[in-house]
Amino acid sequence: MPTQGLIRRIRSRELRAVAQTLSRVENDSGPETKRLLKRLYRHAGNAMIVGVTGSPGAGKSTLVDQLALHYRKSDKLVGIIAVDPSSPFSGGALLGDRIRMKSLATDSGVFIRSMATRGRMGGLSAAVHDAVIVLDAAGYDILLIETVGAGQDEIDIVKTAQVTVVVLVPGMGDDIQTIKAGMMEIGDVLVINKADRDSASRTQKELEALLSIGSREDGWVPPIVRTIAVKGEGIDQLAAAVDSVQEFLQSGSQASQERRLRLLRASILELLRDRMMERIDSATPEAELTAAVTALSQRRTDPYTVVENLLKSAGLEEE
Repeated sequence: MPTQGLIRRIRSRELRAVAQTLSRVENDSGPETKRLLKRLYRHAGNAMIVGVTGSPGAGKSTLVDQLALHYRKSDKLVGIIAVDPSSPFSGGALLGDRIRMKSLATDSGVFIRSMATRGRMGGLSAAVHDAVIVLDAAGYDILLIETVGAGQDEIDIVKTAQVTVVVLVPGMGDDIQTIKAGMMEIGDVLVINKADRDSASRTQKELEALLSIGSREDGWVPPIVRTIAVKGEGIDQLAAAVDSVQEFLQSGSQASQERRLRLLRASILELLRDRMMERIDSATPEAELTAAVTALSQRRTDPYTVVENLLKSAGLEEE
């Protein structure tokens, strides 16, 4: 059982305890870690969780940096989870602990953590959800999750964040990519970064046209905000737009309640998928998997039979 002392240290925002616990949830999904998360969950639920997503090169890191500085001016405690590509050798976060966020490095009110995608589709580590619980329980007011920027696989952020910010850049074809990736459905706030470019107005008109031809289930109409993150311009407007989404979610309307329930349902299903995959992985001997791959390559079997046999080995066979 996790000690009450560790819970108390996390609740007191002792940096060593928080950092060690984050390493634990990222690298160990055993029963002790799950018991720790169960106890921490009781203390979570107070932070505003903002996901920042978009194509590579859109300026997400700079935007997160500026948002964090904005919230710090109001003495808000900020936790940042930067989801980076995985190293093909170590499996760890390729970009390290966010060397680009230099202005926040010495601020004791900001906690920055890089986490690896570990090859997961959607650009989100399986441990990000758990890391959010740890930082939330530690008392951070704002949690900013910056995703890796994986194009069409980038929509998983909606399963973790309460507010999703989609960052676009004029002149990069992001409007077309946005449609293909389903970003318009998940974006609560649409940001046109590097808005000093000549094509910014055209990009905004295209986004407005897209928003005018469809509506979301929850009835929310995403505001469009222009920013120049490297100059800190438009950050106040972005924060105000994020706040407006939070106010909508807390309004108690039927649409906001249904959205909250969908988020919780998605969270449960995600944890269920992870647990099922753990069971299948642990119950599948490497020799059996290798033999199945060999048989499949020689057309002595088919992938459907292979999957059925693996499910049987894990005790999950279909009736």
